[in-house]
Amino acid sequence: MVRALVSRWQPLRSLGRLRATLLYGAILLAVTSALVALGPQAQARAVERASTNLHNLGHGHVGTLLGSAFVVDAGPVALWLPGLLCLLGLAESIWGSRHLIYAFVTGHVGATLLVAIGLTVGVESGWTPAEITRATDVGTSYGATAVLGALAVAVPRRWRPAVIGAWLGVGVAAVAVGRDFTDVGHGVALLLGMAVATRFGAPGAWTGWRFALLGVASWFGFLMLAGTVEAMAPAAACGAVGAVVAGALTAARRAHLGATHDRCGTTPPV
Repeated sequence: MVRALVSRWQPLRSLGRLRATLLYGAILLAVTSALVALGPQAQARAVERASTNLHNLGHGHVGTLLGSAFVVDAGPVALWLPGLLCLLGLAESIWGSRHLIYAFVTGHVGATLLVAIGLTVGVESGWTPAEITRATDVGTSYGATAVLGALAVAVPRRWRPAVIGAWLGVGVAAVAVGRDFTDVGHGVALLLGMAVATRFGAPGAWTGWRFALLGVASWFGFLMLAGTVEAMAPAAACGAVGAVVAGALTAARRAHLGATHDRCGTTPPV
């Protein structure tokens, strides 16, 4: 009975192929649960040692570039892990484990290093207080944001410009309202994810359950980018504006190409 149900229901059939997502989720759950059991002091020490701040990187602790992705200080695990698993699982179901890992690591490490370079310049130039060199910076958000950006490139073609424009608008609003280096890191990771996804090839077919996962992943991504309640309204407004502008520009471009092909006596591409 169970085997027949698994063979007939697409989400259950696909679950066995989400090895990277399930493994990463299990590690996050185990690490987070262990830190909670050890108490606040142990959590604080783990976050301090795993942070990819300028102090740790400047002292040669390059292992934090990967280790920081396994230490999360974003509150109770039940609030963020389901959304993260939907986001990563959707990407893995579309492109496979290798491309998921590539997008996640590119966003996590790439955004961390680029933000670190910017903070170094800011501190040495006196634009940023020196205390920021010891700021805590751990978690999955850079990598997850890169995967979110990659998914924006994977949606059906007719919606793609509006979706990309919407996420760019949300990212810009988050940086403008938050004005924190992590918000900048999220924006950088979003762009990195969009860039690497252009090399992944055509995604698989969009089924009903994939659209359902996309809805959960998008809500999780919005909360991750907006960051605070105060930023949600501006982020939603900028996202809507970005979607409309991107859609209008795409429509204008298609109309221009159509007129050009008509003058040349050829059929415009679909």
